[in-house]
Amino acid sequence: MIFSGCFHCAVLAYHAVVDQVASSLYYNAAISHLSLPTQAVFPGPWEVHIKAPVNKSHIRPSKIWHVEGSVSVPNAVLDWPETNSSTTLAPGGLVTYEFPENIAGRACFDISATSGSTTYLALAYSESPNFAGHLPDATTDRQERDLPLYLPVKSAGVTCVKPDFVRGAFKYLTIYIPKHPPKSKDIWSETISSSLPEALDTRPDSYQKQLRLQTESSHYKARRISISSLYINCTAFPSNPNPRAYTGYFSSSSSLLNRIWYSGAYTLQLTTIDPAEGSSLVDYNRRIDDNHSPQGSWYSNFTIANGTAITTDGAKRDRMVYPGDMAIAVPGIAVSTYDMIAVRTALDSLFIRQYDDGALPYAGPPMGYGGEFSDTYHLHTLLGVWNYVLFTNDVSWLQSHWNAYLKAFEYSLAKVDLTGLLHVTSNNDWLRPGMTGHNLEATSLMYYVLQFTIRIAHDVLNDPYAKDQFARWQSVGERMEQGINILWCEEEELFGDNVGRRGCGGSAEALPQDGNSWAIISGIVSNHTRRREISTNLRQRWTKYGAPATEFPNVISPFASSFELLAHCAAGNHDAAVELMELMWGYMLDGEGFTNSTCVEGYRIDGDIQYPAYWSSARNSHAHGWSTGPTMVLQTKILGITLETPWGEAWTIEPYLTRWLRNVRGGFATGLGKFEVVLRRMKIEALGRVEVLDIDTPRGTKGTVVFGGVMMPVKGGKKRFIKFLGDAMRMEKVSLRWMNKQLEEDDTWERPEVEERAVGVVDWKALEDNYVGGP
Repeated sequence: MIFSGCFHCAVLAYHAVVDQVASSLYYNAAISHLSLPTQAVFPGPWEVHIKAPVNKSHIRPSKIWHVEGSVSVPNAVLDWPETNSSTTLAPGGLVTYEFPENIAGRACFDISATSGSTTYLALAYSESPNFAGHLPDATTDRQERDLPLYLPVKSAGVTCVKPDFVRGAFKYLTIYIPKHPPKSKDIWSETISSSLPEALDTRPDSYQKQLRLQTESSHYKARRISISSLYINCTAFPSNPNPRAYTGYFSSSSSLLNRIWYSGAYTLQLTTIDPAEGSSLVDYNRRIDDNHSPQGSWYSNFTIANGTAITTDGAKRDRMVYPGDMAIAVPGIAVSTYDMIAVRTALDSLFIRQYDDGALPYAGPPMGYGGEFSDTYHLHTLLGVWNYVLFTNDVSWLQSHWNAYLKAFEYSLAKVDLTGLLHVTSNNDWLRPGMTGHNLEATSLMYYVLQFTIRIAHDVLNDPYAKDQFARWQSVGERMEQGINILWCEEEELFGDNVGRRGCGGSAEALPQDGNSWAIISGIVSNHTRRREISTNLRQRWTKYGAPATEFPNVISPFASSFELLAHCAAGNHDAAVELMELMWGYMLDGEGFTNSTCVEGYRIDGDIQYPAYWSSARNSHAHGWSTGPTMVLQTKILGITLETPWGEAWTIEPYLTRWLRNVRGGFATGLGKFEVVLRRMKIEALGRVEVLDIDTPRGTKGTVVFGGVMMPVKGGKKRFIKFLGDAMRMEKVSLRWMNKQLEEDDTWERPEVEERAVGVVDWKALEDNYVGGP
């Protein structure tokens, strides 16, 4: 969990506390990350928003997106088993099927009839409707689109794509029989992997010309494939046989916010995979496995770790462990599905490849063999350790990695020089430019890691050696608190990116979203006025489609914006956090070209689905763990449930309805039990408007409730707090029976109007200058 030591003090409010609460809160039971529950921990009407399938081994399409050429009864596969008909394709026939959500796995076809000879059924997958058609979207950066996969169909019966060809994410599946007969040496299929550079475009208008295929024959034109059913065997989220057995939930008066929370949870499920189905980067894998796969082909068969499940960056690509993604993904997983074994496997895959000097790899396999490194992602790995231990209390695992952790920590601490800033030596980060020199984001991250490292050493492990280092560590922290001011831009009331040309008034001045957000989150900026200034100025930069990452021209980044959400909350501006969620993540769910079910890697400032890091728009990942910030922020900052010690033996609850919500509720479970919050706007006859807070925390724990600026120490169990919103200068304690009789919904509350914002303007030269990779 990303935490802040700064409490936001609201306007005057008064409370009544009742030691028992309404029966709507469920019995409190503990869970284990070693054996996940097979039923939802918080059953309720909110489960309608869960996007994970009821039966993950048999996911069927829901509609037809497009039909062309020689196809008969294309609806048959949708109507199965209610009808006995089949969908029949002949050469040139094509159908694109749409699934209810973005999904993943192996395509299976129940073939009812064939024409006898082996016929190749071409498969093309796409997450976005913009790329549904003859060619798939892209996993590679070597060409604009991937090659279609040719599935050999020889006879009737069930034919499934082989395990090596799991497609990590798609909402649209196009199937077709090529209009012209391909030669076996000219195609990429499950049985043939010959490289043919010309086989890069299978669109009908260029197919014959580019492949120089053999002359049509009446025999080929007579070929048919009849399909009675089509389904996907989903191999993602392998940890739990019931993918709908969530250990957390969220529900509010905003239907959009509810959808956003569950889209993030589902994205994190899709990006959790079997480690043997990793890395779609065929070209990068070649350094390790010496594969000879043709350009444009794709596989999901590179083993990236030992274990049964692992959390990765993206479902379609790259299907690897990137620590930066984990900064957002790990707490999101913890408060939704509790698939923390997948987190532990990911961390192990990084520590096992720690370099001799203490540095940790930029990413897991296939990286980590060639010295790949990032100063910021190195620190994000340490953040992942804290989050993992905080939610699981896996102290034995922590002890086994503690020496390696300290070596990594000292490696970064040594980079804080006399300026009080961390001197970055690697330009690797989240593909944004300018990561070099004395950098704001890296320095703020280092300060944050310093604070929780002291907490781990003192409160969790009680390590004598580390305690001896506290004075030295704290001295570096104090130097950083002073050094950060070097980067402050007084006129703009934001920090610059680096000392030098990307700093205040520099030739390439950048006032970064990521770094300014981390300056608040980390607590390195403790002055409340300055924190609020930064929050206000970040909000003022928003465009129609979200918050721009100005450090990376033309980019709207859900990754950096997830940190901005946390920053607004840490600055006491929870209203801005919820507003940004609905503005930006709402667009990701309802905007044109998106999956309407998962969280995209990023997009262009004018709302286009191109992620400006890539020259090919088709390469954008539409299910990316780093984009799921609201799933964690809504639980820990809006419901306000913060674990102060592992498992939540000590906790803080500081909820905010914000001006956007009439009511909100939710919670999650750990090894000690369930943490649940229900907050509602209500009225009490003769007393006026109130906010009613019900909490349920594990018995045997203790915590602090912060509500309306009042801090109250309480023991675990069920409690009710009443905040009076009028001018009455008193606090009353009342009986539950009287309170239940008198409470009624506040019908005077009205949701504010949404502010109109301008569309962002694309800098086309900067767009081309900042592409990463390419053919």
